[in-house]
Amino acid sequence: MPDRTRPHTLTGDIRVHRSFPSHDRTVLVYLPPGYEATDKRYPVLYLHDGQNVFDQATAFADEWGVDETAQQLITTGHIEPLIIVAISNAGDRRVDEYTPTVNPAGVGGGADIYGSMVVDDLKPFIDATYRTLPDVTNTAMGGSSLGGLVTLYLGLRHPTTFGKLAVLSPSVWWDDGAIVREVERLPSGTSQRIWLDAGRREGADVIPDVRRLRDALVSKGWSIAEDLMYFEARGGEHNERSWAKRVRPFLRFLFPPRDSDTR
Repeated sequence: MPDRTRPHTLTGDIRVHRSFPSHDRTVLVYLPPGYEATDKRYPVLYLHDGQNVFDQATAFADEWGVDETAQQLITTGHIEPLIIVAISNAGDRRVDEYTPTVNPAGVGGGADIYGSMVVDDLKPFIDATYRTLPDVTNTAMGGSSLGGLVTLYLGLRHPTTFGKLAVLSPSVWWDDGAIVREVERLPSGTSQRIWLDAGRREGADVIPDVRRLRDALVSKGWSIAEDLMYFEARGGEHNERSWAKRVRPFLRFLFPPRDSDTR
């Protein structure tokens, strides 16, 4: 629920779908500057934990400020214009939805069901409602913590849907490194472009875990600084304030400006 003691901080043209067809879940859609003035189509970035993406009033603690950052980067030509879809998490069911396996305590394992909702229901709704570029090369997904975990998991499970992934501080620890095993089972890498990061003040095991994930991706064919950008944030902590600081670089890596626009 929104914190009525904190003001709304939405910036730009943001549409709210409080219960998109057949699902009791709020989805916010950021439209780039000039959207209504043209007939262009745009790439799309889907972000998990949507309460934290745009609005301080709904954020867990601090918002990511993705709307303000995208607005500034688009208007200055540092990234291509894009549509950003913030998918609210399911509250008490968040852990289940964002985890790919059932852990030894019997918790989690609902990521495939959540992924079906995103791929089979939400994406078609967004593509039908807005002027999107629906192909894989123009469809991205991102999240942090468990949202980073589910981003990589669903991205690898749906490589013909999501061509770009922003994986911030992923919960590699889940089920004793289940996501690393998922990567290791791949016959080879994909053509997906991946941003992977972690903060150096997140905990003693975080950087070694994320480096292990990085190395597993490299072993499957991803190349550092080409289709895999790996970043360790000095002073970075496991919170929204730290992730907000990484929005700018991951947007610039995943959505660089195009040399020409013929769409």
